[in-house]
Amino acid sequence: MDINYIHSLFLKCSSVSIDTRKIGANSFFAAIKGENFDANTFAKEALDKGASYVLIDNKDYFIDERTILVDNSLAALQELAKFHRNYLKLPIIALTGSNGKTTTKELINVVLSKKFKTKATIGNLNNHIGVPLTLLSFNEQTEIGIVEMGANHKKEIEFLCEIAQPDYGYITNFGKAHLEGFGGVEGVIQGKSEMYQYLSNNEKLAFVNLEDPIQVEKTKDLKSYSFGVNKNDADINIDHIEANPFVTVSYSLNQISSHLIGLYNANNINAAIAIGNYFGVEGGSIKEALESYIPENNRSQLITKGTNEIILDAYNANPSSMKVAIENFVLLDKKNKTLFLGDMFELGDESLAEHKGVLELLVNQDQIDCYFIGKDFYQNKIAKSNFFFFENFENFSEAIKVKKIDNNMILIKGSRGMALERTLEFI
Repeated sequence: MDINYIHSLFLKCSSVSIDTRKIGANSFFAAIKGENFDANTFAKEALDKGASYVLIDNKDYFIDERTILVDNSLAALQELAKFHRNYLKLPIIALTGSNGKTTTKELINVVLSKKFKTKATIGNLNNHIGVPLTLLSFNEQTEIGIVEMGANHKKEIEFLCEIAQPDYGYITNFGKAHLEGFGGVEGVIQGKSEMYQYLSNNEKLAFVNLEDPIQVEKTKDLKSYSFGVNKNDADINIDHIEANPFVTVSYSLNQISSHLIGLYNANNINAAIAIGNYFGVEGGSIKEALESYIPENNRSQLITKGTNEIILDAYNANPSSMKVAIENFVLLDKKNKTLFLGDMFELGDESLAEHKGVLELLVNQDQIDCYFIGKDFYQNKIAKSNFFFFENFENFSEAIKVKKIDNNMILIKGSRGMALERTLEFI
């Protein structure tokens, strides 16, 4: 079926969905197959719940004129998103990176929304399904679109850029994330840099952090807009950053006191400042936007519970983000400190070595009680009076229930699969 015709039907709808549990009136439902289910079977349910049209790729579930039959629903959804992006012709900012993508995307959004009608990726819907859904959420009132792109193997960012066709791009960093899929750190750099290749091929602009030598090298032949701390040659020079524990940033006589914890978040804030400035957002509005942003969803949240202050950073973890979180935590001016660290996933053959590296970061920190949870940390266990190892969360929870922790600064960090936010129930 012609994509122009499918798009004309889509424009009659108020929203798009791939989940019948979230179907609203006059929505467009795309039946995307999963590993363990065939969403074509939900086509009738979607119509019964108020969908105006359903996109399917199995003729056995054809219902009536409201059914759009295609060869492959996912491919059609991706093609529809690309068509819709070109139909709207709005400027799109894309961002990727190993750490900080979602936080940076949220910060860019709150800053630009001070001047423009913006729409951004919801949550972390940043893959081959999430990016098309994000693009299809944009409409004729949207003035700037912000698209987060995630990847765990090469060619993924290239594919997502071909769909979203960004006018601007930013890579937060190149870290040790998804090493298993990328085949090592060099693979991560190559995979993320596919965004730079797209920008170069299409004469688009990259936002560049001059403190990252990889970004500087990879963008030397691109149109760019730069920022950096005490970088006089940057388009936006950040005068000063500090964190104890909240990040404060100063630039051009503006001082921003954020609700974000850790110096590693300074780059995320600085990127939002630079992008806001590039698009002409006034300095006072940038300050107001960034100071009003409060993190959630287990991302660098500061929680007070009883006599303890807790940095909850349990949304995800990889060796790079774990390292900067620990280094920042060590520097905090607090007397009593405790670490709860969970295993890092998707590291492949490097996993045990990377977990050992985390222990080595802490081996001289005798004043911090360190709890390590998960099989990879457990396999690296060493005898040290302030180190405590648990093979799984259940063993850890039983031990911590009877442990009295008071008047402490606590950092909780681990991969999403560890769900370490559960620790809040016991402290």
